[in-house]
Amino acid sequence: MTILDPTWTALLYLVAAVCFILALKGLSSPKHARRGNLVGALGALVALVTVFASSRLENIPWILGAIVVGAAIAAPVARRVKMTQMPQLVAMFNGVGGGAAALVALLELPNASDGWLRLAIAFTLLVGAVSFAGSAITFAKLQELMTTRPVVFPGLPVVMGVVLVAAVGAGAAVVMSGSAGIAVVLLGVGLVAGVLLVLPVGGADVPIVISLLNAFTGLAVAASGLVLGNVLLVVAGTLVGASGTILTRLMAAAMGRSVAGIMFGAFRGGSTAGSTTVSERPVRSSSAEDVAVLLGYAQRVIIVPGYGLAVAQGQHTAAELAQALEARGVAVEFAIHPVAGRMPGHMNVLLAEANVPYESLKEMSEVNGDFKQADVALVVGANDVVNPAAKTTPGSPIYGMPILEAGDARQVVFLKRSMRPGFAGIENELLYEPQTTLLFGDAKDSLAKVLTAVKGL
Repeated sequence: MTILDPTWTALLYLVAAVCFILALKGLSSPKHARRGNLVGALGALVALVTVFASSRLENIPWILGAIVVGAAIAAPVARRVKMTQMPQLVAMFNGVGGGAAALVALLELPNASDGWLRLAIAFTLLVGAVSFAGSAITFAKLQELMTTRPVVFPGLPVVMGVVLVAAVGAGAAVVMSGSAGIAVVLLGVGLVAGVLLVLPVGGADVPIVISLLNAFTGLAVAASGLVLGNVLLVVAGTLVGASGTILTRLMAAAMGRSVAGIMFGAFRGGSTAGSTTVSERPVRSSSAEDVAVLLGYAQRVIIVPGYGLAVAQGQHTAAELAQALEARGVAVEFAIHPVAGRMPGHMNVLLAEANVPYESLKEMSEVNGDFKQADVALVVGANDVVNPAAKTTPGSPIYGMPILEAGDARQVVFLKRSMRPGFAGIENELLYEPQTTLLFGDAKDSLAKVLTAVKGL
């Protein structure tokens, strides 16, 4: 016996679906992102309660036990994860979703007598496995458990072609025969395909692959909704698949490259992972006191945050410095590049955590024209997103990528730990320009010293 009749079940599923749509709308802006996240969580809670109240479930103690164990693992991990490890967490969550959809499809195969239903199962098995294995590789790359550079070997395109043919063949066999053994083979082929798909991707392309795999997971979940006859899973999976696809295309555009070029560029030397050689050319360095004078007596300052700011956990100090400058009458903006950091919106989240006003966060399209009027561009832990090689050096791994025009400012100050290149592994010629000065050290420590000096002016 169930608590809810079909009418109430459909209405509650509609409520949950609306919550998911509103959540995506809220997540489209940093100003509403927190609220959107809460609305999405509410929708998930409504959906979960509705399933329990409208279904004749078996093995309820096992189901509740799995929920408790999952929550006990996930909650502490999510609370303790560092901001620099957030992309890894996203990759892990994404992979688990795809893997879960594939396992559900495998378990439902014996109950599928219809060919169309078995087609949905085969699709879920393959795409879910690709998402799980690919996400595991992106996690390993970002966590530096393996090299972040592209991994290619002779004959890789041929191997990928063979795996693709095997996937199509195994999928067709599952649809025609419904064999559980062949389904397991298809699952294995999907895992291999996921690994091979992500191995050739490196450098700044890895976060874009996370977004693409997120879209894969959404499609797998939508297909599993067809398998289970659950409309809400179809809606939720379609939303995730569509939003992930849109985000992937936007990030690829921000890199000035195609999605195909990002996924397979390493085969022709087009990945964003270049050399890691450290240049020995001289640069102009400065002290925190000198930088404070530049900033304190400027009229307009644009701060360009990057991954190094997240690593140093210097976002709060950066926010304090901006407040101190504004108290002196200096106009301060934060220039946000779409692919700065290791995931979409990484810098927005980082600065929102430090309570930087949303109005101070300027996207690349609206801030680039302001650099020419800026007295100082303060680049904190960023490199590739201000590298003029993207415009001036054909053949560069980042050539064609739109950049923040920090070099147009009257003075450019880089806060860097060392002269090592950025994530793309290439030198930044802006470091050697006459208007550029460098302040070496941990970003948080350097910002703190500059802040102290500014307050003492």
